[in-house]
Amino acid sequence: MYYPVSALLMECLILSVAESKDSYGYEISQTVKRVANIQESTLYPILRKLEQSGFFTTYSQEYQGRRRKYYHITDAGRRQLQFLKQEWAAYRDEIDAILKGAPHHE
Repeated sequence: MYYPVSALLMECLILSVAESKDSYGYEISQTVKRVANIQESTLYPILRKLEQSGFFTTYSQEYQGRRRKYYHITDAGRRQLQFLKQEWAAYRDEIDAILKGAPHHE
């Protein structure tokens, strides 16, 4: 997609991927790549930041002979995700209003 994705929107997307089930880094990156051009070298620092902020816990699990690091969203992460979703909806609604030619407010 042409439009850049902000850091906060990237956090919202990453938290959303892990909301329904624990996910590992590559799985998260493949989902997020549907809307954002993100490299693993960009993704992992964001995952670390979310973990350090208490929004994720992690654990390792073996899969086909290799260890994968899984990200589990915490209650704090769910609250942050809800906040970010509300902010996104308000932002999207304002943009949609402008694109539809709604009069501006002063």
